[in-house]
Parts: sequence; C-alpha cells; structure tokens
Amino acid sequence: MEEILCPRFEKAMGLLSTRWVGLILFDLLKGTKRFSEMEADLPISGRLLSDRLKMLEKEGIVERNIYSEFPVRIEYSLSDKGRALEPVIREIQSWADGYITPEEVAKDQEVN
Repeated sequence: MEEILCPRFEKAMGLLSTRWVGLILFDLLKGTKRFSEMEADLPISGRLLSDRLKMLEKEGIVERNIYSEFPVRIEYSLSDKGRALEPVIREIQSWADGYITPEEVAKDQEVN
C-alpha cells in the first residue's frame, strides 16, 4: 500500500521552505522587531521582506502591531502559532550545526 503525503504536512513544508521565511522566523524568535531592525538584520531587500511578512501575517504566524505615534510605529512579533514553531526551528538549527560544514556554506554563497 502506498503511503500518501499528508496535505497539511505538505503545506507546512512549503510554507517553511519559502525562501527567507526560516531566517525571518529565526530573527523574530529573539522578540518583537520593527521593520527597519529586521531589514538591517537580514540579507534581504525591503520589498521581499515586506512580502514575506504579509504572507506570514496572512497565515497567522506573525502579528503586526501598529502604534499611533508620530511617526507611526509598526512592530512584528510571532503569534502563538508562530511561537509554536520554536522547537522545530531550534531542531533544524541543531541539525545544521551538526551536519552542515562552514565550507558547504561558503561554497553555496559563492554560487549565489
């Protein structure tokens, strides 16, 4: 009997494997961030960061809080759904620390 891939698992893997999503989530695990802080922390354009944050907000993983100040302050944080990903992200980091060499990372950076 052939085992069928669970559609929910497939959706989750597709979401988490979207380029830059893992780094954004890893950055937000440190706490609430303003857009400009995230833009400075991550090697990603502002436009792409904005697109990914909108996607994660739509999925209920990231929360966007707007503060009526002058100038307006917008902060991003992980929702409960997003914080539930912490053990998964930490395990991926642990696996990467054990199995991805600095040489492999450098090689990939040369290609990109």
